Amino acid sequence: MGFICLIVFWLGWHIGIYSLLKKAGVDATKAMLPIYNTWEVVKLCQISKIWFWIQLIPILGQFVSLWISIIFVMHFKKVNLLQHTLTVLVPFIYLPYLGFSKETKWYGAEALVHYHKPASREWIDAAVFAVVAATLIRTFIFEAYVIPTESMEKTLLVNDFLFVDKITYGARIPQTPISFPFVHNTLPGAPTTPSYVKWIQLDYNRLPKVREINRNDVVVFNFPAGDTIINDPDYGSKNPYYDVLRSPEFNGDREKLKAQFPILVHPIDKTDNYIKRCVGIPGDIIQVKESHLWVNGQPAYVANNAQTEYVVVTNGKPLPEDFIEDSLGISISEATSDFRVFDSKANTYLINMTAGAAESLKKLSQVISVTSFVENTVGYTFPNDVLHFPFSVDNFGPIRIPKKGDVVNLNDSTIELYRRLITNYEHNTLVKVNDQYVLNGQPANTYIVKQNYYWMMGDNRHRSQDSRYWGYVPETHIVGRAAVIWFSYNKSIRWNRLFNRIK
Repeated sequence: MGFICLIVFWLGWHIGIYSLLKKAGVDATKAMLPIYNTWEVVKLCQISKIWFWIQLIPILGQFVSLWISIIFVMHFKKVNLLQHTLTVLVPFIYLPYLGFSKETKWYGAEALVHYHKPASREWIDAAVFAVVAATLIRTFIFEAYVIPTESMEKTLLVNDFLFVDKITYGARIPQTPISFPFVHNTLPGAPTTPSYVKWIQLDYNRLPKVREINRNDVVVFNFPAGDTIINDPDYGSKNPYYDVLRSPEFNGDREKLKAQFPILVHPIDKTDNYIKRCVGIPGDIIQVKESHLWVNGQPAYVANNAQTEYVVVTNGKPLPEDFIEDSLGISISEATSDFRVFDSKANTYLINMTAGAAESLKKLSQVISVTSFVENTVGYTFPNDVLHFPFSVDNFGPIRIPKKGDVVNLNDSTIELYRRLITNYEHNTLVKVNDQYVLNGQPANTYIVKQNYYWMMGDNRHRSQDSRYWGYVPETHIVGRAAVIWFSYNKSIRWNRLFNRIK
């Protein structure tokens, strides 16, 4: 549908330009040549020739072409706001209408001799320019992003405001181009109302990248399991659709879930934005052993401010509150889950903290031991196949991150690793018929991976919903690189965090 709309737009615009150029006295052969015909428009309207070349720049050039079209119709005495709005929004209809209308006449420069733009129009033009410029910057250069959850603490804190660099990994061409400006996927004040329309959808494409994603980059991406959501403020990505669907209450019954909750399917570029550290790149072997991450058989990089939970055993003497709160930065109030009594009889606490804080705590005379807490509950991690993959968040893998060109086996012991990759991310049909997997209507025992995938994890390991729960992040879902903190607050401005680079 999106491709058809683009063809209609392109053909209609060129037919309109061709017919208007003929009215202006330009030779029909020159008028019908795509791209060159705008050269004739530029000459007729005495526009600087540089604008002809600027319009050849991808994306930006489309807006320049529309601006040239406005200047062109003004030379036919079409100068009011409605006429210019039609030129921008429906040029494939309005320009042919003008071109084939007997009432439309070419006046040339004479059309603008007595034309004076009213003040209201000056304001409108300035506002439109500002919106277009800001949208282009937000889409292709950088975008502001605010940290909503604690999954990256203390590398990134709740209410850190970031600039997300979209140039490094190559900015994506918008797949859902018609949407309300400056918001992501819902309208302001209406958290369940989409901010976009889906009747024009473009194929995935990116501009050229500066470099590939490096292991340990902090990356913003579209939540892979957020393509389908329960369209309710209490759910969304906080309680993912697929997790609720697998719960005992619904046990995979989509119709029952649909009957009870409003369901919304997001396009890729309109799923919620997440931010995590890319701990694994295509081809890496990922494993979590006793809460410690290993990559390709080696201990993984641990950020200086990464947090995890530790079991702290004391001799019965209370831990010094001032030291814990002021020196270690750990709140011990009842409202926080970072400091909890694990077993009061055994004088044991469960504390979420950095490795540095754990080392400092070990030095206290009343502390007997500080050891990593290990969560061994199975049944709720990727790939949700306990029979073949009895993983927990702290004892997970090993699994290999798919790489473009990988040939993966399709059998009962591996299928859950790749089912969603094959069907949702790479848009194939996959069913099982009489113990045989059928791919796009053909029996298949293997599948060739079409794109690269990544493994994302939060630095706050026991407070992070990440790839351990929903698996690989496709290249199509990558938004950009978290670059710098430009503002931060918690009750007051956190001055020491302003303009810090994100590492």
